[in-house]
Amino acid sequence: MRNGKTALVTGAGGFIGHHLIKYLIGQGYVVRGADIKHPEYEETAADEFAIADLRVPEQCLRVTKGIDEVYHLAADMGGIGYISAFHAGITLNNTLINVHTLQAARHHGVKRFMFSSSACVYPQYLQKDPDVVPLREEDAFPADPEEGYGLEKLYTEKLCQYFTEDWNFATRVVRFHNVYGPLGTYDGGREKAPAALSRKIASLHDGDELMIWGDGRQTRSFMYVDDCVEGIHRIMRSDYSAPLNLGTDELVTVDELVDIIAEIAGKSVKKCHDTSKPQGVRGRNSDNSRLRTVLGWEPKTSLRQGLIPTYRWIEQRVAAELGFSGIAAE
Repeated sequence: MRNGKTALVTGAGGFIGHHLIKYLIGQGYVVRGADIKHPEYEETAADEFAIADLRVPEQCLRVTKGIDEVYHLAADMGGIGYISAFHAGITLNNTLINVHTLQAARHHGVKRFMFSSSACVYPQYLQKDPDVVPLREEDAFPADPEEGYGLEKLYTEKLCQYFTEDWNFATRVVRFHNVYGPLGTYDGGREKAPAALSRKIASLHDGDELMIWGDGRQTRSFMYVDDCVEGIHRIMRSDYSAPLNLGTDELVTVDELVDIIAEIAGKSVKKCHDTSKPQGVRGRNSDNSRLRTVLGWEPKTSLRQGLIPTYRWIEQRVAAELGFSGIAAE
């Protein structure tokens, strides 16, 4: 049963946007997706899908017209190797996308606008130890974000704040902490660690050597995509306009992440570390205290629980590409 509300999901050809559209339709929305490309691995569930380059103001005006709520996920982004290598292009593209989409949404009188930010906004000086203290929302200042991608995200968070304070335009800001799951990018250079490691392990035979970026002791927390899209909608429906972390606080080293994936795969691997490769900050974890206070909710899917369907999906893709089947029973 549709509820009469219209939603725009930008970045609808991407991983989180594709899953979010399915979730919103399940909640009764009429959904328009917009992206520069269609989803790669599955047909969109959107009621309407607009191919649009959101760096162009006129195209932002076109896709935001007649919309109640904008879930703005469109971004030039990728894993640590990608965002470390292309500061100028990423910053320019995302500045144009975010400023023009935000302005177009206000022009059309959109009721609520959600901006997808990132844990990359947090200061690098707080993330130099693998045994990191979980990051609180207020820790973003004094600022020292990830160059390029993180700096632009932090700027747009403030722009959303100013739109709300000066023009009473309702905005929400969500800071994602490492989202993973099926139907996400798993090769090509833009993939995140869970997908990259799943692809590598799926390509190996039992006992083979696995190359890991960094020394394997860097730490992260990871959030399953089903929790992510539920959290996005809960934050949008809340009355809280300041930035909120959306992630889990289950901290693991990259080596421990490898061990979990290898166990799911039913394979043993020999870890080999390449410390010349980008590895990002030494440690990053989400403090969910404010999320629990605001929503009375937080992501609940454990890392191993979420990695099972994630690995299985990637394993099937890799097996089809390589022409072999080494799928282990769970």
